Amino acid sequence: MSTRHRVFFANKGHSIVVAYRQFRNSDPPQLVRLWNASGLGRGAAQGLSCDDFDEAVIAQTYFDPAGLIVAVTDDQQVVGFVHTGFAADDTRSRLSKRTGVICAVIVAETHRRRGIGRELIRLAEAYLRSAGAENLYAGGANPRDPFYLGLYGGSESAGFLESDPAAHPFLIAQGYTPFERHLVFQRELGPRGPEIVSVRLLNAKRQAKLAEATACEPTDWWWSTHQGRLGSMQLGLTPKVGGALIAQVCVVGLDFYAKGWQVRAIGITKLQVIESQRRKGFGQLLLDEVCRRVRNEMIQLAEAHVRETDVAGIAVLKSAGFQQMDAGVVYLKTSPVVG
Repeated sequence: MSTRHRVFFANKGHSIVVAYRQFRNSDPPQLVRLWNASGLGRGAAQGLSCDDFDEAVIAQTYFDPAGLIVAVTDDQQVVGFVHTGFAADDTRSRLSKRTGVICAVIVAETHRRRGIGRELIRLAEAYLRSAGAENLYAGGANPRDPFYLGLYGGSESAGFLESDPAAHPFLIAQGYTPFERHLVFQRELGPRGPEIVSVRLLNAKRQAKLAEATACEPTDWWWSTHQGRLGSMQLGLTPKVGGALIAQVCVVGLDFYAKGWQVRAIGITKLQVIESQRRKGFGQLLLDEVCRRVRNEMIQLAEAHVRETDVAGIAVLKSAGFQQMDAGVVYLKTSPVVG
């Protein structure tokens, strides 16, 4: 795949030819430079190195060079790229090429509003369609998040974040419509962090205690290729009188965000409370105990995501002192390009 088109700079009185081609092994230094310089908002890891990009993206077992399309000038300067992939199937044991995902699209600030982003999206859609995609999404979210977990979104993939203001109008113009919304919550763990006190929490604390940390058990192939590639541990609650776990979470490291956020942070995912023990404060207790535990290890921030439609999930995060900091939107292709 290789196409070209001429880009005009009216304010500079000249034009350049931009070519589009698939990823080459020599591209990562320029892709990383573009990522770090593009102002993607608070939810994008900053100060990435080529090794970081290789570990988090290129090393994925299903990485396809043809799905990462690069825009280059005559002098081989990379001025944009789009990266596509496919969702997991219903068994979460393999890719489903019926569902295509545009995971990232970036154009250098100096070359925006010149049609480069639009052409990248067109080529990305053509690649996905040619592989058999029937539905096209923009923005990754489990189980439609083949790439960039750990580099964009925070503790989980959450589509394109609202703190990245250029994303929404651009995707709308390309014929995409908001499909689902994910809320990003955080809790400070330092001296300014909240101290949680409630009758329900005290009652739960009398009955349960934090269990010893264990490794997060792989649940399926998709988990192993995503959270399984990040540092993680399982924490849970057990009854003080003894017995099996009544609630548990998976805690993942957010090491790639340390440079941009200037704090050490962890993500809290997969909160589960057994059905017979729900609405008794054990979810709130577990979140609070996890925050206290990791604070002792010099962690300064905890993050958790929840779908906008998950009323109970939102309530338990708020009850544990988490505040909404951002939101992410997954888009679905519904109409032709505008303009």
